[in-house]
Amino acid sequence: MNIEELRDYCLQKPGAAESFPFGEETLVFKVGGKIFLLTSLDRGNSFNAKCDPELAVDLRERHPEVQPGYHMNKKMWNTIAMDGSLTRKQLCDMIDHSYDLVVKGLPKKLQAEIDELKDQQ
Repeated sequence: MNIEELRDYCLQKPGAAESFPFGEETLVFKVGGKIFLLTSLDRGNSFNAKCDPELAVDLRERHPEVQPGYHMNKKMWNTIAMDGSLTRKQLCDMIDHSYDLVVKGLPKKLQAEIDELKDQQ
């Protein structure tokens, strides 16, 4: 997966939006105003995604490409290398998990709005 494929995949998520709150080189994807993924445009070969803490540890133990989140809460964020070692499906599963975790943490009203967007797709 390259940076353009990553961007396209994130933006197809219901309610997802991109922004640059940390400067021109850090692309951030949010849902409901909350971050579910960020990546460096300078490097473009990895991304940070939110993760259930137990799953985060498991993924790090099984895959050297998955490391504690760079400049993030290491308990709940992973940095995932897009170097070809992980399959596209594995990368997409990690993105989906991050997105779903963030949506679950949103107020019920926002969750309902996102569900409506899902139904429209």
